[in-house]
Amino acid sequence: MSWNQIKCKHREVQLIGTLNGGQSFRWTYNQENDEWIGIFSKTVWKLRQKDDYLHYQVLGSLLNKSTKNKTKQVNNKVEVNENGLFTSLLKKYFRLEVDLGSYYKIWSESDELFKTAGQQFYGIRMLAQEPVENLFSFICSQNNHISRISSMVEKLCSNYGEEISTHEGTTYYAFPEVEKLCEPKVESQLRELGFGYRAKFIQKSAAQIVEWGGGEWFKSLQEMKYKDAKSELMKLHGIGPKVADCICLMSLHHLEALPVDTHVYQIATHYLPHLRGRKSVTDKMYAEIGDHFRKLYGDLAGWAHTVLFCADLKKFQQNGDDECVKPKKRRK
Repeated sequence: MSWNQIKCKHREVQLIGTLNGGQSFRWTYNQENDEWIGIFSKTVWKLRQKDDYLHYQVLGSLLNKSTKNKTKQVNNKVEVNENGLFTSLLKKYFRLEVDLGSYYKIWSESDELFKTAGQQFYGIRMLAQEPVENLFSFICSQNNHISRISSMVEKLCSNYGEEISTHEGTTYYAFPEVEKLCEPKVESQLRELGFGYRAKFIQKSAAQIVEWGGGEWFKSLQEMKYKDAKSELMKLHGIGPKVADCICLMSLHHLEALPVDTHVYQIATHYLPHLRGRKSVTDKMYAEIGDHFRKLYGDLAGWAHTVLFCADLKKFQQNGDDECVKPKKRRK
């Protein structure tokens, strides 16, 4: 199957830091081929990066059902014609309309720590995710580690999502519609699947979202001011300030949102030394940390801080390759 390509300067996109940095939990890395397979927009993607091009293949898509005149099936795989449907989706997902290099320059001039981090962690894109998947993935993220979060997200998809396609023995599923998660029986089912207390948060939040209008409700949050959207999100069961900020930042286009957890707090103490030694992050500290970085970095503060977050993660520590850092292989 041939590869499609999007012209994009090498330092404008770093797949490793972007796809393996804790934003999305549905990407896996094949180190042997230096390729990624992941799911978004009800589509299974294979990505790789060569020189100044982002290469992709579409391994299957449910979008074909409504766009048969725009795509054609060849050996159960999707070929993309000149309409650019999948190219447009990929550009939107990586926010390729943003000239990231110019922002890195501005942020580096404002902050020496960012300047150092940005040398290695260039091209960290803020993914434009779908709100439903983003919200429920981050409910799963509470008091959890990435491998277990990924496992929970896949359980949601395989049990409640629609099958997209099978590739090399692996079956891929779309993230479920919110209506599939709102039924009362979902809570007990998820508890049996190992979701613990998160099961209640998922089912009850889904029911609230459906009651409030589903997709239209999310659209209204995108049109609100950031702090108003955050307040509305926190009315959902199980959504606190940090998860609300993750959703604002990653899927509602409020790029000034800055999620603060204990890890981010440790980074913040480099800038706000008077906060050192605290046992927990209070509401007042949370607001102070967010406001500090918004003043330092501007309207895309959450994006800028994501670069620092990636640079500080243990799995991204320097391993002798100063051009980029390889993620660990995931166990199958």
